[in-house]
Amino acid sequence: MTVQTITTQPFSDQKPGTSGLRKKVKVFEKPNYLENFVQCIFDTQRDREDAPLVLGGDGRYYNRQAIQIILRIAAANGCARVVLGQGGILSTPAASHLIRQHQARGGIILSASHNPGGPDEDFGIKFNTPNGGPAPEKVTEAIYRASLHINRYHTLDTPDIDLDCLGTASVGDMWVEIVDPVSAYADLMEQLFDFGQIRALFQSGFRMRFDAMHAVTGPYAREILEKRLGAPAGTVINGVPLEDFGHGHPDPNLVYAKELADYLFGADAPDFGAASDGDGDRNMVLGRHFFVTPSDSLAVILANAASAPGYRGRISGVARSMPTSQAADRVAAKLGLNCYETPTGWKFFGNLLDADKITLCGEESFGTGSDHVREKDGLWAVLFWLNILAARRQSVAEIVREHWRTYGRNYYTRHDYEAVDSDAANGLVDALRAKTVDLPGQKLGSYAVAYADDFRYLDPIDDSVSDKQGIRIGFQDGSRIVYRLSGTGTEGATLRVYVEAYEADQARHDLDTQQALAELIQIANDLAGIRERTGRNEPTVIT
Repeated sequence: MTVQTITTQPFSDQKPGTSGLRKKVKVFEKPNYLENFVQCIFDTQRDREDAPLVLGGDGRYYNRQAIQIILRIAAANGCARVVLGQGGILSTPAASHLIRQHQARGGIILSASHNPGGPDEDFGIKFNTPNGGPAPEKVTEAIYRASLHINRYHTLDTPDIDLDCLGTASVGDMWVEIVDPVSAYADLMEQLFDFGQIRALFQSGFRMRFDAMHAVTGPYAREILEKRLGAPAGTVINGVPLEDFGHGHPDPNLVYAKELADYLFGADAPDFGAASDGDGDRNMVLGRHFFVTPSDSLAVILANAASAPGYRGRISGVARSMPTSQAADRVAAKLGLNCYETPTGWKFFGNLLDADKITLCGEESFGTGSDHVREKDGLWAVLFWLNILAARRQSVAEIVREHWRTYGRNYYTRHDYEAVDSDAANGLVDALRAKTVDLPGQKLGSYAVAYADDFRYLDPIDDSVSDKQGIRIGFQDGSRIVYRLSGTGTEGATLRVYVEAYEADQARHDLDTQQALAELIQIANDLAGIRERTGRNEPTVIT
């Protein structure tokens, strides 16, 4: 089979963010756009070239077409074997597991995570390194630099292969092993958690609902929850992955997973509810009439790690992203464990996991995980909660309130302002950055400022430095306000504002979160001039 070398032009906007390259589908459909980026991966990532490449995605629109293009480029660049999820499907944590299981050279994951899908919506691509985790900055920078100068890519003129047929196929001299995308991941979960104990929980009459949001975790949840654990048929809703996620927004929060939230706060609410996102790496956890913040979820999992056989007696430490509340810090201190604070982005946990400095990690953006893979893992978090519930035989609300009695409560909220004009958002952050110099010692309302900075992270493993990772305003009583621009959108900018206050008094643990934080929220809005600079009177999403 003759390799074709196609002349192309570089694109100046192919700079991967913290979650890979994300653009509208129409951008990826431009001639040579996807081809350029994929060729740059092969041009720069030459380690372990004799090992297989893992490939798959979340099933969104353009997933299947992109896979055929990538297979031809991989074959033309001398790749000997690709491990591909059947139908082009692989959740992000399942892809990470396959990379590690097959000792692969890495993986190409096609997803725009929790962003909407469809012909006019979003698509994404990222490269995961041989440890199974998102590419670190030195890799993404190398790919980006190559994209500025690329003038050709290699491909083959071959017919499409059948993505839905398990077994082997060939593209030129390259073998494509099409595997069940669910089985290996489900087997891993069965090694980590006490499936017998969880089955007994369901047999006792325990009820739950899992909303797959017509995204990638539907087949995984049905296999694990309904088949292996014996949950009743219908426990998993919206379980068929659709190219446009059923016209929904596959982001598991109280706004976009409203169907689930309404059910859990309704008259006939089940005991437990959960949802996952587009590519399966995020989670939302609910009890009957009770929402668990991602920050509290990490802290509760850490405090109850011994409930799961795969974690009993082997927690080496924990890490959280900087904007995540300090609830996990309090658990770690009581258990005598190190707690690391990193920038947002799962790749920052990778070094700590690989060095065995931590076993569990999490971020405020509905992401929780451990050393079983190198990605956050939504269904894993749900199973951990099920194992805790099965072991303790208490409700979600009882478990969390008991946790607050032991450690105190970190009231916490995140306000997202989505699709903000980029110039306005950057101007807001620049003005805040300038203010931080004079804020320490000032009084803002009833709160005295202890420190103000733009978070700078020194990686304790490789000494790399990451600057400007979020503006922090810390107060003398331990309360915090954090501002950060997110890199996960494809239109405008997303401004995230995080507000946190610690409450030790048990009598004040059942306040409404927004009311408990009302003064700090007002301070956050006034200090940044959000309304004046963005024109927004309220956030798009509050969690």
